[in-house]
Amino acid sequence: MASRPISEMGLPKSIANVFAARSIKTAKDALSLTEFDLMELADMGLAEVTSALAHISERVSPPYQTALSLLEQRIQNEQLAGHLPTGLKGLDEALFGGIPFGVITELVGPAGIGKTQFCLKLSLLASLPTRHGGLDAQVIYIDVESKFSSKRLIEIGAQSFPEIFYTRGMAQEQMAGRILVLRPASLAEFTEREFEHGASKINPLGWHISFLKSVGELSRIPIVVTNQVRSQSSDDTWRYNFQVGTRHRDLEDTSKYDSQLIAALGIHWAHAVTIRLILETISGERFIKVAKSPMSPALAFPFSITSSGISLLNDDGIEVVGQEISTIHCDGHSEIIHSDTLQFHRQ
Repeated sequence: MASRPISEMGLPKSIANVFAARSIKTAKDALSLTEFDLMELADMGLAEVTSALAHISERVSPPYQTALSLLEQRIQNEQLAGHLPTGLKGLDEALFGGIPFGVITELVGPAGIGKTQFCLKLSLLASLPTRHGGLDAQVIYIDVESKFSSKRLIEIGAQSFPEIFYTRGMAQEQMAGRILVLRPASLAEFTEREFEHGASKINPLGWHISFLKSVGELSRIPIVVTNQVRSQSSDDTWRYNFQVGTRHRDLEDTSKYDSQLIAALGIHWAHAVTIRLILETISGERFIKVAKSPMSPALAFPFSITSSGISLLNDDGIEVVGQEISTIHCDGHSEIIHSDTLQFHRQ
């Protein structure tokens, strides 16, 4: 915009001619000078110079937007971008349609809590034809922990969509043809493969964050990653509390965090994800908690794992406040720290 010619600014012809004679040919040329410099160079009065600069600025500056208009625009873009419904009514309503396209959604929780079950069901939902409520998409499932089970996938599909799954050729077409499973021996091996394609070795985790975010934004596809948990130290009490936003170190009273668990991948990863869903257990009952979302309040939904995958016990979420938003409860946990990545490519 700043390179637009002065002749296109709609200035009075007399002023435009003076500017042209003084080699002030673009909006940038004029706006780079102070009022007094322009008065001296163009031999014009202060009122004329001030009026001319205001006119040029108005022409080349983008229009202002209110906070309300930006919010409305964001909501509209989210609706246009689309979502992958999870099939969990309460959760889909809280997320305004499901897993959003174009951003990273994260599942955090200890081993055995249900993260893989969630991802298997999402893979099936994404691969289903649109006429059956799916995305008619291809899925890339990066299985670092070797937990992908084709047998379990078949069971979930048969129980969840029997009228579709037993249609001749449907299971083979959807599973074999659309769900691509990558199984690097470790995250380090996967990272090394990416390095061969130009990734920097300086900060591999940072590179993964940037790569996944750019893929999601440019391709407008949903990306789901899983994140294990680890024990929380006293220093972590403030470092990883991204939701509450306090930096106060309460070193003496860490007993109030009964789970003593935090997401394994750390603070940089936490800030990179747009949606964070925490899967946890409290007194033997499983909950899926919307801990981070730009549109939804923090809500927790009780769930169980059945032959058809994860099922909510209640579609009315329980509102969570304060420290409980980011606290991860668990009756027992594993120290395994890995990350799986699930990407959906629309055809």
